Order: sequence, then structure tokens, then C-alpha cells
Amino acid sequence: MHRRTLLTGGPLAIAAYQTPVNRWLANPTDTPLPRQGGQRVGRADLDELWLAADDARRWDSKFGGGNVMASSVVECLQNRAAPLLRGTFTETVGVELFTATAELARIAAWAAVDMGHHDVAQRHFIQALRLARSAGDVEAGSYVLATMSLHAYLRGDVSQAIDMAEGAYERAKHSASPRVLAFARLAEARAHGRAGDARAAARTLAASENLLSSIHPGTRDPQWLSYLTHARISTDAAEIYRDLGNLKAAQRWSRQADAMPAGVYTRAVGIRLAVMGAAHAQAGDLDRGLDMGERSVEILSRVRSARAHDYVRRLTATLEPWRNEARVRDFIHRSTSALAQA
Repeated sequence: MHRRTLLTGGPLAIAAYQTPVNRWLANPTDTPLPRQGGQRVGRADLDELWLAADDARRWDSKFGGGNVMASSVVECLQNRAAPLLRGTFTETVGVELFTATAELARIAAWAAVDMGHHDVAQRHFIQALRLARSAGDVEAGSYVLATMSLHAYLRGDVSQAIDMAEGAYERAKHSASPRVLAFARLAEARAHGRAGDARAAARTLAASENLLSSIHPGTRDPQWLSYLTHARISTDAAEIYRDLGNLKAAQRWSRQADAMPAGVYTRAVGIRLAVMGAAHAQAGDLDRGLDMGERSVEILSRVRSARAHDYVRRLTATLEPWRNEARVRDFIHRSTSALAQA
């Protein structure tokens, strides 16, 4: 892959995912080959790429997709990974090189999603899926496709999101680790929740939890997905049941998600609080809605994430029936000011 292709492309169109996704589903692996070209690629090069990916994931979770590390991932793709792809390496090194580069592209895509740059995100996702295929790594491809499903879900195309998540699971169910398959099932559950299909959402959510519970010492478990825990599933489940209009279930899942430390999973915790604040307000409980809203704004004011801030704006929209109350006007003013400075 030429360096310049890592950032070129046209405007966002969810339908543009159809061809690369279908190609991956039909044939998710190429046969990795050794290559003779430029510089020799070795263990130190691979470790550098994985370290960059690990750092970027932590920064994204804590500071949002607009953090300084997000731009460094794109620079790493352009200036470090792309030249290595044209280097000299054995088949074994080549597999890991393409997998690591696919993960960097996936992280860059998600950071772009988080900041609302959906055209950039789409290009990186398509590249990540192609890189995973070049690596012959079905597990990595499944993870990329499940993340693409979340992108489609966030853009409102829930039917395509469901298809992507199902494909990510079905194509990899005999080769991927339980945690990767749990991620695919969770992505599908979120899309079913947004579509209003309570039965399918509950089924796939339970499947995600069961897959995660099946992990035991000795199970192959990728480090790059270690953030997917039962508490993290509970965070997403709270939003799923909010979408389904089941406040009691949303509250139950939200309590289970309290185990997630805000200092590590800053954005996820802030989003969950905004989701539950809106749910309580919609149910007529203004006090709890404002309390959770205040906590959400306190956390998300430290995060550069257009996506997370949009959850707070949706919360303020649910406060419209109380717009004449001083405490509501005060919350809206303070939240708008705090997020504008983030």
C-alpha cells in the first residue's frame, strides 16, 4: 500500500462499505507472502507499532478522539507503517506487520468517528479491513468489521450495522478469540436496541456476556481488546435498554457499570451518565436527571469528543419541559460553556 493512499478518498457514503465488506466476507484472508524491498523489518519495528497502538487506545479512552495522540497515529501510519509495508520481511513478520498496521488504521478511524469526521473514518476503516485481509488474520478483520458496524449504527443505518456485526461474528466464530466474538455480539446488540428489537438485543447481549465469561487461563486472549470487560458491556447495555425505553433495565445495567474507573475510561463513563440522565429526565425524574447530567459534564469537560458532547446536548434537549426553571437554565448554561472549552 502506497503511503499516499492512507489518507485519500471521497466523501462519506455508508453504502461505500458494501463492496469492501462483501469482499472480506467472501474471502477474509489473503495468503501472506515474504517480501523483498526496502529496509528489513524486524521485531523492534513491530514492537514500535504495537506500542503506538496501545498508547493511542489509552489516550482515546481517556481524552477522546481529538487528543494529540490521535494525530500521531496518522503520522505513524504515514511515516512508519507505510514504509515498512514496502520493506523486506519474512512471512511471519509480514503477518504481524499487516495486523499491527490494520489496528493502527482502525484506531485512526475510530478517533475520526469520535470527532465527527466520518469521511476520514470511512477511508481508514476500509484500509484497516484490507490490511487485516492482507495479513490473513480473520480475527483482526472481525474486530475491524465490528467497529465499522458501530460506525454505521452511530450514523443511523442500523440494518447495515446489524449485517456487519453478524458477518463479523459468523465469519470468525471458528477462529477468533471469545473476547473478539463478544465485541461483535455487543455491536449487534447495540444495533438491535436502536432498531427497537428487544428480543434480538437481549439475545445478542447475553451471547456477548457468555463469550466473555468463557475466557479462562490459557484461552488465547488479545491484549488489544482487554478493555472489553463485563463492566464495559454493562455500560453499553444501559444505552441499549434506554433505546428500548426500559428504564428499570437501563438502571440495573448502569449500576453494574459503576465498576469502570472514570480516570481510565473517562469518555465511556461520561457518556453513560449522560445517557442515564436523559433517561431519568424522560421518565419525569428531574432531580436524578440533573444530578447525572452534572456528573457527566464534569467528566466530559476534560474530553475532546464531539460524539460524547452530543450525548450531553441530547440530555439538555430532554430538559425542554422544564426550560423555565432556574436550575435547568443554569445547568444548560454551564454545560454549554464547559464543553465549548474542552
